Amino acid sequence: MHTFNRTRRFLLPLLAGMLVTTAACPLGRAQSPAPADAQQQWQQMVDRAVEYLRVRGQQRDGSFSPQTGIGPTGLVAAGLLSVGTPPNDPVVRKALDYLLQHVQPDGGIYAPDSLHRNYDTCIAIMALSQANRDGTYSDVLAKAEKFVKNLQWDEGEGKTPADVEYGGAGYGSKSRPDLSNTSYLVDALHSLGRGPDDEAIQKALIFVSRCQNLESPHNTTEFAAKINDGGFYYTVAGGGESKAGTTPEGGLRSYGSMTYAGLKSMIYAGVDAQDPRVRAAVDFLRRHYDLESNPGVGRQGLFYYYHTMAKALDAFGQPLFADAAGKNHDWRAELRNKLAELQRPDGSWVNSTTRWMEGDPNLVTAYALLALSHCRP
Repeated sequence: MHTFNRTRRFLLPLLAGMLVTTAACPLGRAQSPAPADAQQQWQQMVDRAVEYLRVRGQQRDGSFSPQTGIGPTGLVAAGLLSVGTPPNDPVVRKALDYLLQHVQPDGGIYAPDSLHRNYDTCIAIMALSQANRDGTYSDVLAKAEKFVKNLQWDEGEGKTPADVEYGGAGYGSKSRPDLSNTSYLVDALHSLGRGPDDEAIQKALIFVSRCQNLESPHNTTEFAAKINDGGFYYTVAGGGESKAGTTPEGGLRSYGSMTYAGLKSMIYAGVDAQDPRVRAAVDFLRRHYDLESNPGVGRQGLFYYYHTMAKALDAFGQPLFADAAGKNHDWRAELRNKLAELQRPDGSWVNSTTRWMEGDPNLVTAYALLALSHCRP
């Protein structure tokens, strides 16, 4: 908790320059609910989502969408806990028991045939750490932390800080590292109370910095200056890849969800507010503030984008965010309203653009709950 508060303070000077007062610049959405109505709106969304997951989402063995691995179950459990569902609630308890059935002798939490051992374990850590109020899961979490740190690309994989893979994390033990999985690694360690003094988080920062379209002493890769817009892309490793595509010159296009993931990871790693990496990322997000799409890739990964956006903006510790045009956004209220608009009658959420498994209402509802946990009125 202390490291989290410290990283918030690092960003306050930057935010003071970004934000404009409500009096000088009225909110773009004047119809935001009054405080009491907003609380009711939030609670109703949460209650309907929990009921959907309880009645229609969960399998008898406690899992959610097990055909895709244990990841969705971990995300649902984390989402439920994050909005206040207690660990002893049957829907949460059964989900946690399902995760615990997948604890392996090496400390990882995954199915034996999983190709996503790092991803699965990081998400399980995020869920179990929230439920670890009396130390019940401390031993499991300690072994899981050691497992994911051992999977991080570093000296154990024969890499040095000069290698572009260094500090990153991929889906599994031999997977090419990428920013999404590295962000989950940082989230998992953050959920355990690790902060900027954690060696693995500092190693991750090296990789994160290299996935930014920004030429700097922290990023001298071949892609650094080809776009130079301050945003982030999927991975610098393996020849580089962006889910938003490339420029004719071979630049890797920045997009919204990865930029929020990169910014959040830098905050958790304690990067100073005046650092050029932070300033450039924030400038990109100001230019591309959007709740209708995941900037750069349209509606692909929209709910992943929402939950990553909410985490990153919450880490700022500021209720208002000014876009590049100077419009002041009560981002919590705007995101709540958007999620209320998109919630289906049965209480779930789903993305009509189904790439990255967002046609699965269990997974998407988990993302929505995680976003809502950072949008309480």
